[in-house]
Amino acid sequence: MTRGIVQGEDTRQGAPDAPEGAGSAVDGTGDADGGGEAPGRRRPRRGRRALRWTAVTLAVLMTGTAAAGYLYYEHLNDNIKKDALNLGDNKVAAPTPNAAGQTPLNILVIGSDARDSEENQQLGGARETFGATPLADVQMLVHLSADRSNMSVVSMPRDTLVQIPKCTDPDDGKVYPASEGRTMTNRSLGHGGPGCTVATWQELTGIHIDHFVMVDFAGVVAMADAVGGVPVCVDANIHSRDAEGHGSGLKLEKGTHPVKGEQALQWLRTRYGFEDGSDLARAKAQHMYLNSLVRTLRENATLSSPNRLRRLAEEATRALTVDPGLDTVKKLYDLSNELRKVEPERITMTTMPNRYVGARVEPTEDAEQLFRLVREDIALDGKDAKKKEPAQGTTAPTDPAAPDEEIAVQVRNGTRTYSTAAARGRANTVAGLLVEQGFDRAVADPAVLPSEDRTVIRYPSADLEGDARRVAESLGIPPSSVQRSTDVSGVTLIVGADWREGTAYRAPESDDTTPESAEALNGADDSACMHVNPAFSWS
Repeated sequence: MTRGIVQGEDTRQGAPDAPEGAGSAVDGTGDADGGGEAPGRRRPRRGRRALRWTAVTLAVLMTGTAAAGYLYYEHLNDNIKKDALNLGDNKVAAPTPNAAGQTPLNILVIGSDARDSEENQQLGGARETFGATPLADVQMLVHLSADRSNMSVVSMPRDTLVQIPKCTDPDDGKVYPASEGRTMTNRSLGHGGPGCTVATWQELTGIHIDHFVMVDFAGVVAMADAVGGVPVCVDANIHSRDAEGHGSGLKLEKGTHPVKGEQALQWLRTRYGFEDGSDLARAKAQHMYLNSLVRTLRENATLSSPNRLRRLAEEATRALTVDPGLDTVKKLYDLSNELRKVEPERITMTTMPNRYVGARVEPTEDAEQLFRLVREDIALDGKDAKKKEPAQGTTAPTDPAAPDEEIAVQVRNGTRTYSTAAARGRANTVAGLLVEQGFDRAVADPAVLPSEDRTVIRYPSADLEGDARRVAESLGIPPSSVQRSTDVSGVTLIVGADWREGTAYRAPESDDTTPESAEALNGADDSACMHVNPAFSWS
């Protein structure tokens, strides 16, 4: 696991005794190195603290069945807050449908450390943080496979150093310029709203994001009450509070206990007391809780109670901020039905592999491996059926290729990686190679794109499929790297990080295993128990 994915302990200057949830010394809040409040105006309606994808599942599952009559349905719809999906300029292409016409679904779950209501303020946070620019201290990508057989969850530590792209706030047109150098990812929320956090993720990972969800801080407590508690385990007595007042306040005896309400929130926010006291440990505790919540939702017969469902529907819709694609109870209910198709045994929770850079972290090469598996819709539990690469030329396109000299090809440079700059001149080199092979209309685009780990050829419509496959065949690029996408206007070859030099393309051997550094946790694992730091135990 890596460092933190849920709200941190509050150590903002002037609030040494504040409870957890308003930033921490670890994430640098208040220093000059990326912490503190992000610049920009206050956004009181955006301060939404998120749980995990399971909270989303719970919310949408219940709201669909709880609606009793049109007026109540409209009331629930009015509860739901909306915001723009993507505020950046980089629109990552949607995945190519599989043979059955199915596409994966990617949802970004975001949580903020803002205190934008009296209720939220009472649940944690120093007074001086009330109404401050929010920080996205929770960021988690939920990937539902195209065939709905499995689900992958990737958490990003809040203090990951990233390049935040230029974002434009749709409410007032304010433009937030791209960050100068790398800064902490949790600052993206203050650059116009959750749509900038989405844009930051897409810029970093190359993963197309379909939706985002934020869940209100206070709503976490109400929804935990509504499901009647979630079993969690500690291997010793724990009290998360040190001599200086830091800690969530969580107090549990050794063993397994159902937690709900504020105690559930304390569990999810606890750093002091679990293992080494890092955000790594907090992430591990969250994953345990979420897996347990999934099992509780599937097994708890009390959720058939109309009163319990109505209460959950009310609290859930009040807690949510979503993009326009999820802005009604019906849309949320449909999403919940998709999520519920996956059995716990096929759910895999991970944290983005990273390494320390001072007090911060950055993605490692293993992180790119994890992102690639998500992009290519490869199950993180390793239980996918083997996907055989079709032989070159065995799949006939719907439209035959034009003569080579008539095929227009734009070549672009996508060789940049996390650790290396883009290889210079790659678009020109490959475009020249195509011209030598008879593709007279091949041209290089001078722009450098975000990272593409593998070389791909994209085309916008069926009448260009034959042309795209002919270009791939001429360069030895496998058919699986030929993709239909409306984000290009013609046949477009993007030279990836796997072809940084030379003129002969060699497709890399595919390693489809989840990196060990992602610390994967299976959704059906009910034996997990958090190790308690002896300094926070009691007898």
